[in-house]
Amino acid sequence: MSRTSASPPPVDLSFLLNQASYALAAQLGAALDEIGISVREYCVLWKAEEQERPQTAIAELAGLDKTTMVVTLDALERAGYAERRVSSTDRRARVVAVTPAGRQVLHRAFGVVGEVIDRVLLDLDEVRRAALVDALEILTRGSLSTPSHTAPQRRRRVPSATT
Repeated sequence: MSRTSASPPPVDLSFLLNQASYALAAQLGAALDEIGISVREYCVLWKAEEQERPQTAIAELAGLDKTTMVVTLDALERAGYAERRVSSTDRRARVVAVTPAGRQVLHRAFGVVGEVIDRVLLDLDEVRRAALVDALEILTRGSLSTPSHTAPQRRRRVPSATT
């Protein structure tokens, strides 16, 4: 679909998605803070508990850059919720393992996050709820599948001193 008109688009989709994302993240952050973990820590624990994965795979699934992933894992290790171990299938690889304490806090977090999501989605009837989730899943598997913070960035060309 190509636009030929200079008129504005019918909706500011970027604003709507950003507003929803930031507001949800703030609500999740406040709720998870009450049990002593951050949204990032929750996400990393969840992805690590699903199956044995190296930290690079978890970082990609969680949408975290390498530095943020290392800082997050360091915090989880200090709290006793996760540890880096040698992979059971490749002795050269390191994986993230969730400890029993980490599993316990993660399962509490599932309840907390579920309550926040339920509260947020109360604004929509069941049909709209299902449609919203379905549409977001389609978009994030398709044209919005690569988060901006993990995609290669194009740098603006710096004008030369001779121009």
